[in-house]
Amino acid sequence: MLTSLNSSICKQCLCYCYCYTGESSVEIKTKADGNDISEHPCDDKTRPHLCTVCGKRFRWSQSLTAHSYVHRAGNVYSCTQCEKCFTAPRYLRSHMNIHSSKYKCTECGKCCQNSNALAVHRRRHSGEKPYLCTVCGKWFRTKQSLIDHKNAHTGVNAYSCAQCGKCCSHQRHLIRHMNVHSSKYRCTECGKGCQNSHELKEHCQSHSGEKPFECTVCCKRFKTATHLVTHSNIHSREKMYKCHLCEKVFNQKGNLQTHMRVHTGDKPFKCLLCNKSFSQSGNLQAHNHQVHNNRKSCECPYCGKLFKINYGLKMHVRIHTGGKPYSCRHCSERFTWSHQLKTHLLKSHNEGTWLTCNICQTKFGSSSELKQHSLRHDGVKPFVCDECQKCCCTSTELKIHQIAHSDVKQFCCGLCGKYFKHKSSVKLHFRKCIKVL
Repeated sequence: MLTSLNSSICKQCLCYCYCYTGESSVEIKTKADGNDISEHPCDDKTRPHLCTVCGKRFRWSQSLTAHSYVHRAGNVYSCTQCEKCFTAPRYLRSHMNIHSSKYKCTECGKCCQNSNALAVHRRRHSGEKPYLCTVCGKWFRTKQSLIDHKNAHTGVNAYSCAQCGKCCSHQRHLIRHMNVHSSKYRCTECGKGCQNSHELKEHCQSHSGEKPFECTVCCKRFKTATHLVTHSNIHSREKMYKCHLCEKVFNQKGNLQTHMRVHTGDKPFKCLLCNKSFSQSGNLQAHNHQVHNNRKSCECPYCGKLFKINYGLKMHVRIHTGGKPYSCRHCSERFTWSHQLKTHLLKSHNEGTWLTCNICQTKFGSSSELKQHSLRHDGVKPFVCDECQKCCCTSTELKIHQIAHSDVKQFCCGLCGKYFKHKSSVKLHFRKCIKVL
């Protein structure tokens, strides 16, 4: 079995060099072979130096020498303090700075490998983001984060996880993601797998309730330094970023830029498969995973139903467990879904803003409900039944209608055991059945 390798990105070609870790490797699927010169990001450059073991080519002899350690993984250099292993002495020397105070952050005490890493880390405390995306105007702390972000505008995800099907735009993201499936960074309390030690440390604080970062102005405490920096903007730059169209105020420039797309209608993130555009990169990623990915790897332990993403499974399980995680802060009512809580606050406590249809004056608690309602006035019915060609306004209506063509009766009366196709039918029956008994 091959041994796994730590990765570091090449500044010239954004490909990877590796260091030995002593752990078993996990299968990685890519849409392009990184060893193939025609698929290399810098394939317009000459690469005269050939690795005789795997056939990969390099522009410099030093790069070939560094790469050769991949095939000589037994010759390692180990850290005496944490037992981490490296393929070259210079990697070990750089790593040892983490255990010293040579490059130590004066804000939180974290030690970094070199001065550049310390400078980047300090931006977490200062909030500095010097790298700008010219497409959507979003700012980033590091140049590499900007390079990674630009892939969001194309929707390209070339690297796929063999265990859960998650797609990543870069190989190092996939390597980091694979730790979720291993026991390397697993929480001893709940068994959750994390991508790195930092993420595991933050997660463990959710069990202990520890909040080590305190605001010097209002004494509010936070779990992470990033959350504290974001909160500090309330005190230091209050009402600094204001929308000139609707007067809405934001603490961060990036949030204002994202908000402005509501007014301009700008959708810079375009799906390459169906040409649908989105105002935020996260919406594009969710669209690609939910619409264009047919793999359903998340199975319900109660009924066996499959879902594409873990979030969908998490929401579905509440049907079986009866979980109601959303509680009203004004009364003792609890709800299964967030939109139910929002509607309750509007109706019972007059908290929030009703959205009114300008045609029939019907009020709604959310913009999505109003949008679906407006389709009825417009006569738009984009969802068509394959069996009888009936058109529906929403996908939910189509799913309910398609049950009529099926013989499946999945809703059971708990009193008499009779089955029904629709949930509404079993509810109506239950009221009658309980009166009889």
